Amino acid sequence: MTESLQEALDRADSPVQLLRDSPASPHVFPVRAEFSNWRSEQRSWRTTCALLDQSHHMTDLFLSGPGAEGLLRGLAVNSFAHFPVDRAKQFIAVNLAGQLIGDAILAHLDEHSFNLVGHPMALDWVQYHAESGDHRVDVSRDGNSIVRAGDPRLFRYELQGPTAVAIIEKLTGAPVPQIGFFHMGCFPIAGLEVRAIRHGMAGQPGYELFGPWAQGGRVRDALLQAGAEFGLTPVGAKGYSTANLESGWVPSPVPAVFTDERLRAYREWLPASAAGSLGGSFDSADIEDYYLTPYDLGYGRSVAFDHDFVGRDALEALSRTSSRRKVTLVWNPGDVEEVMGSILRPGLPAKYMELPKARYALYQVDRVLHDGRTVGQSFDCGYIANEHSFVSLAALDGVEDGAEVTVLWGEEPNSAKLQVEPHRQVPVRATVAPAPYVQYAREGYRTTH
Repeated sequence: MTESLQEALDRADSPVQLLRDSPASPHVFPVRAEFSNWRSEQRSWRTTCALLDQSHHMTDLFLSGPGAEGLLRGLAVNSFAHFPVDRAKQFIAVNLAGQLIGDAILAHLDEHSFNLVGHPMALDWVQYHAESGDHRVDVSRDGNSIVRAGDPRLFRYELQGPTAVAIIEKLTGAPVPQIGFFHMGCFPIAGLEVRAIRHGMAGQPGYELFGPWAQGGRVRDALLQAGAEFGLTPVGAKGYSTANLESGWVPSPVPAVFTDERLRAYREWLPASAAGSLGGSFDSADIEDYYLTPYDLGYGRSVAFDHDFVGRDALEALSRTSSRRKVTLVWNPGDVEEVMGSILRPGLPAKYMELPKARYALYQVDRVLHDGRTVGQSFDCGYIANEHSFVSLAALDGVEDGAEVTVLWGEEPNSAKLQVEPHRQVPVRATVAPAPYVQYAREGYRTTH
């Protein structure tokens, strides 16, 4: 019988201990690691066009029926006032205390038909409420290629970069229609009608093309053929995993579900395998110190109090007191070199720093200090070839852009995770910068067609 998350918590000393010693790996992209090399592949979305295969690493939840929109509206901080068919949005869910559970992309496919796609945290929350509540909704789940038996239900290809529009125009033989940000349209490609969402995950103009899996090979071949003259570059797992560092998206914050007696039934429904793993130097024994709010991650513009949703009253109170903000931390090159070089010298090295993505747990949470006091948490970290910088995304309190802070790299004491070797914790200086770090992503891509 499958162990539930609640059962796992009951046998553990604490939620933090359960997560810190968990053997669960960081999120895996089950596609080819590199097609050429990750440095060139990273540069492609800035200079030409990147082709990213999203068919395998995300989970899909399909909801249909007259109660589907009402279910989603009651769980999302987002407004549904203007959400017709052929629109998509970032779906953000919080718990009863207004703390973040997770986010995903929600597409309105047809009347009473929606597709929620992303990491499982938000999808689990929606599926639980769909199955446990009195909703007129049918739910179908398509796990990622790590857990699924057989092919995906849909193919998803992301085109992003300066030449994306030219590639689509060559394929369709016509000017690209002016599709607004997170709007959907259809393109005739290889004799098929292919649906597309207009957006760009790394801050560049782009499209997410999707459709029935059986048509995916035909569409991919057409993209590669048309894109050859425009520098279309297939991007593997290593390069793709870093795109969020440029766009400023934190992919897997600790979901606020491990406490609160009101969520016991949810934890009894959720399998223990969904718990994930916790890594990093932030070392509070209280799991609630790891919880975030939508405001901490820059989602304030998406919060709308024009409808009732789980956590609404608590989140409205938090909106008046929230002080943390999302930033990019640009790590000191000399300190990064010191960490990397430590494996080549005798003695206990620093925690191994893998490139291009250095996270070693599903939830990466490192302590950030300023003038000797803790001012926040650092999350996803890695190298951006386009900026020649090693960076992380963070939520900080009371620290301005340009200030120097310190990120503690490595754990003390070392946890029992399989990804953690004996190492020493070291301080790494970093400079606070905006998030998104890339100016184009901050200012231009939402209005570029």
